[in-house]
Amino acid sequence: MSGLPHPLLEGVITLAHAAGEAILPFWRAGVEVTAKADDSPVTAADLAAHHVLLDGLTALDPSIPVLSEEDANIPQAVRAGWTRWWLVDPLDGTKEFISGSEEFTVNIALIEQGRVVFGVVSMPTSRRCYYGGAGLGAWRADGGVTVPISVRNTPPEGGALTVVASRRHSSPEQERLLTGLSEHLGELQLTCVGSSLKFCLLAEGAADCYPRLAPTSQWDTAAAQGVLEGAGGVVLQLDGEPFSYPARESLLNDSFLALPAKAPWREKLLDLAQG
Repeated sequence: MSGLPHPLLEGVITLAHAAGEAILPFWRAGVEVTAKADDSPVTAADLAAHHVLLDGLTALDPSIPVLSEEDANIPQAVRAGWTRWWLVDPLDGTKEFISGSEEFTVNIALIEQGRVVFGVVSMPTSRRCYYGGAGLGAWRADGGVTVPISVRNTPPEGGALTVVASRRHSSPEQERLLTGLSEHLGELQLTCVGSSLKFCLLAEGAADCYPRLAPTSQWDTAAAQGVLEGAGGVVLQLDGEPFSYPARESLLNDSFLALPAKAPWREKLLDLAQG
């Protein structure tokens, strides 16, 4: 894995796989589920992966603090002093994991001044791994074969615009946006997939757009945003500004639009989102 475009990337990919190995013994094993304060589910698998990543990332560079979904109770006053940190979801797609689906991931992002430097998204069941960052490029490693990936700016000739949606989360605003897109760009093809894999489908040119006008948390999106940006995509606020991760009190994200940076329908999407 020599020649990676960032000195910390190889170690992070290794840790993502190690966290996946910690998760797998619990998969489809009737793992006990408990509820966190916000009613989201947590399992022993989430916690096992969290400890692997916390220990490993701290060993990789003790100067970089870790903000993990499973250890997020860090005061905003402390986080505001960070210039560089890890943003981690040890098991993204816990509901998919509990249901026995393979659509769960390990997400690790390096953040500097609120922007994603690079992200790693690993699928424990297959060991498929996506990684990349803005200005660095993006890759998919699968079965010992690593290939560069990139977005497609338009659907294949004659094909419909493929919009990625969450299996479990939508909103009236999102449904209105999809209706408007269909009216202006023709019939849409909807693809439902769990966890941060939605961004990865865009990054590898298998889909065109991922609008999210429903709640997410910072650790849900940062790693896969890095992959998408490395592949020639962008993640935008609804006002068209780049999507970032400031050290604010709330760790919930605002709405966002993920798409190819050079998509010819970019402005139409923004108009509809703002309208």
